[in-house]
Amino acid sequence: MTGRRDQRGSATLLVLAMAGVLILLGAALAVVTAMVAAHRTAQSAADLAALAGARGVAQGRDGCAVATGVAEANRAALTLCAVSGGEVRVEVEVTGPRWWGQSADLRARSRAGPAP
Repeated sequence: MTGRRDQRGSATLLVLAMAGVLILLGAALAVVTAMVAAHRTAQSAADLAALAGARGVAQGRDGCAVATGVAEANRAALTLCAVSGGEVRVEVEVTGPRWWGQSADLRARSRAGPAP
């Protein structure tokens, strides 16, 4: 005998450990992907709301009312709207992912109007 210890089952433990690491990495990537997607949704909603609000102002309508409707149609809540001349500034909020204790919602701002 060579005095080697019995190593049966060690590969199983290694595979289980590596699978756990891969599952943890996959979950972390899913959270990051959901955060990026929610932020893109918020920025798109803000841009569209600002553009629609500026167009509404140019047509003689209430820019903030138009912007609110567009933001809601894009699954966002309008949290700030300011009209100054033909310029409309908006801020929207989108519900962020609720994984791993994440509770913050995502915000985005945009402005639209005539060139300065």
